Amino acid sequence: MEVILKEDVAKIGSRGDVVKVAEGYGRNYLLPKKLAIEATPSNRAVIDQMKAAAVRRGTREKGDAEKLAELLAGVSVTITRKSGERDQLFGSVTSADIAHELERKSFNIDRRKIYLDEPLKHLGEFSVPVRLHKDVTAKVKVIINKEAGAETAPVQPASTEA
Repeated sequence: MEVILKEDVAKIGSRGDVVKVAEGYGRNYLLPKKLAIEATPSNRAVIDQMKAAAVRRGTREKGDAEKLAELLAGVSVTITRKSGERDQLFGSVTSADIAHELERKSFNIDRRKIYLDEPLKHLGEFSVPVRLHKDVTAKVKVIINKEAGAETAPVQPASTEA
């Protein structure tokens, strides 16, 4: 049986591909779950139009991502945290923290697009990749500074007014 995939299916193919599958697999799994449609001539024409629209949309999204990457190239984010001995942070800086700081600078970036192998746990300067599109990745400079210690103010005696 020939079907046109509407979604990416592992080990079968990607969206828009015309693939041959076993009759039972197509009728009992792919078609009922709306992962594919039968490969009729009219469905093939519809899929061709969908592919053309997807290519145009993908090109536009990539262009927007490249413009945003140029803007992000010069951006640096400064985060101040408490730290202990040997510049070790109490806690860590995560992608959500970086996304929040970028949002304060008018860059609305989803935290899931900010790739940290592991949370940042030391003071210093880091280059963090931000994946804006499957083909476009920008680097943001993240600077983690030590929070100034809270100095105790001298205690003034209470006045005894009657």
